[in-house]
Amino acid sequence: MNELVKRLPSPTLPGLHLPGLDCCKGWLFKWTNYLKGYQRRWFVLSNGLLSYYRTQAEMAHTCRGTIPLATTHIEVGDTCHLVLTSGGRSYHLKATSEGECQRWVSALQQAKANATFLMHHSDDSGDEGPVPQEDRALTQGVLKTLANKLDDLSTCNELIGKHGTALQRSLSELEELRGSNDSIDKVKAVNERATLFRITSNAMINACRDFLDVAESHSRKWQKALQYEREQRHHLEETIEQLAKQHNSLERAWRENPTSYTGETHITISKGDASDENDDAEFFDAMEDSPAFITVTAIKRCAMSFLQDTSGTNHTQLQRTRRSRIPDKPNYSLNLWSIMKNCIGKELSKIPMPVNFNEPLSMLQRLTEDLEYSGLLDRAARCDSSLEQMCLVAAFSVSSYSTTVHRTAKPFNPLLGETYELDRLDEYGYRSISEQVSHHPPAAAHHVMSQRGWTLWQHITIDSKFRGKYISVVPLGNIHLQFHSSGNHYVWSKVTSTVHNIIVGKLWIDQSGDIDIVNNTTKDTCRLKFSPYSYFSREVPRKVTGVVEDREGTAHYILSGTWDDRMESSKIVDSSQGCGGSEGKQKTVYQTLQPKLLWKKYPLPDNAENMHFFSSLALTLNEPEEGVAPTDSRLRPDQRLMEVGLWDEANSQKQRLEERQRLERKRKEAQANQALEEDTLNWQDIEGYQPLWFEKRTDDITGESTYVYRGGYWEAKERQDWIQCPEIF
Repeated sequence: MNELVKRLPSPTLPGLHLPGLDCCKGWLFKWTNYLKGYQRRWFVLSNGLLSYYRTQAEMAHTCRGTIPLATTHIEVGDTCHLVLTSGGRSYHLKATSEGECQRWVSALQQAKANATFLMHHSDDSGDEGPVPQEDRALTQGVLKTLANKLDDLSTCNELIGKHGTALQRSLSELEELRGSNDSIDKVKAVNERATLFRITSNAMINACRDFLDVAESHSRKWQKALQYEREQRHHLEETIEQLAKQHNSLERAWRENPTSYTGETHITISKGDASDENDDAEFFDAMEDSPAFITVTAIKRCAMSFLQDTSGTNHTQLQRTRRSRIPDKPNYSLNLWSIMKNCIGKELSKIPMPVNFNEPLSMLQRLTEDLEYSGLLDRAARCDSSLEQMCLVAAFSVSSYSTTVHRTAKPFNPLLGETYELDRLDEYGYRSISEQVSHHPPAAAHHVMSQRGWTLWQHITIDSKFRGKYISVVPLGNIHLQFHSSGNHYVWSKVTSTVHNIIVGKLWIDQSGDIDIVNNTTKDTCRLKFSPYSYFSREVPRKVTGVVEDREGTAHYILSGTWDDRMESSKIVDSSQGCGGSEGKQKTVYQTLQPKLLWKKYPLPDNAENMHFFSSLALTLNEPEEGVAPTDSRLRPDQRLMEVGLWDEANSQKQRLEERQRLERKRKEAQANQALEEDTLNWQDIEGYQPLWFEKRTDDITGESTYVYRGGYWEAKERQDWIQCPEIF
């Protein structure tokens, strides 16, 4: 006991103080419901958080609730009452006396001020350009603080191990002395050791919390410093590009008239195109009747060296500047009900729809748009823990729905044999290829290969029905994801999308159902529940929850968030069986650490409401690209005409393409019937359409028939050999 007091003071004993704990704690009465009224609860104010427990003993294992004071409104009422409100939650509290109430109010207001100051300080840090000396000093100070916190954690860890062993030994002795006169002394010893173990455990928890707070408080500044470095690199790349262009101009001018240039050639740097860091560079006026030139040999060498060092390779290909806007959507009015009233119960893909209800993207491009947050998979590929990796994979599966919240328009149904490629090797390290492998039912195959450690493939069939008031879209098929280093193989499917208010009102979309993610290598699982929207529900709209479990069924992480904004994970430290579950079953209550942000949606571009609510990635998907296959969605004429606002012409082209596809299908059916009559039918006639880049196989995991990438597309693009591609446009 004396050793613990010497090494680790505790506020639970007189004169002691645990690291990271405030001294304001005590009993308050909390309003529960109209049946039970106010109930006595033990409240603890620590690190800007107010937590409560049923008893003091619960502090060691179960927290009943926590409210952050930085965003809390504190309201003081009459007769010792006070109300705390934050994020839709309210705590109605009552103290035993006016003095006790005033003590709590003062402590809460002081804690709120401190938490608000820390939050603002963290948010404002790094807004200016980084100053190297200050950054270095700040980083060293933070690292020193983190090292001290690690020492606290190490001390707590040693004491937890020591007191845990002593507690186990005391329990064994108590078992041996059952019924003897020494049992009372042994019980006291066990109680004392249990108290020491609880105090040390609380110290460990709060030391971890301090460590996390310090790390998170500086993460924003480090992120902004990293963004600043990225912008500097981008600026340097632009300078190099201009350098290369003007170097070529200079060589061409010299070849045309070499006698005009004698001696050493001096090159100028135009204003604003070079930094002021190179004070030794010489500056000369540009030659008359020639464009302004940029370059200094030293800058060129330094720039090329910088690019090679930051990229880790000799690959210095400059990134292409992608477009950031498309023409505004015209304001064409059309009565949807007049078209669809006779189509109730039919499959949506068979309903002839004008482009007025489309968006200028095909379903293949919408499928590729799932890669907007591919960075989550890059992070997951670097995870050592399969459970943490599962959390990031789950966040990625949710992120694909964030682009749909305002996107109620229908994408173009791809023509049979239509393809779409997305080459983002330089920017994000992946290549994507998809192909329409079936028209009825509409089905697409998709394959993505990333140089950052993962491969994703999927075969999705769309089953859509129009039900009068709403349209339901049910994607059938599985998504596969495999990480190269660990071999972890994840499989999951998509949820149902529903577009409401078809007849009257404003269209809105909802996602509902369950996603079961399975790691077939480790047998870890995660079930995500997409709660359907209800006007009468008090739940957060578009809510998503989930639990990550290992192969034994033990829960390790709680996932929560919304499919249109963000997802968080909370590590489980303890669980207990509570009451109130459905159908008489006990409900599991989890005690978790502070939530960690996994994913947050990118803001939409400016003027997105007039550009079909496209994200930054979606704006680039239909951008013209050289060298793509002649079946690529970018070359589809009706989609291209719609994007530029020529909707009447787009409707004409759409009717032409659909009629041509119907005639081609009838021609192939006639050929198959003729071959059947002549007894010359072969397997290709039986199988029907054969995709160029994908082939049908039986999945080893699910046992279902699926389409997987057979290879050859990128090699054909390299050779520009598209002779086998059909003419579908």
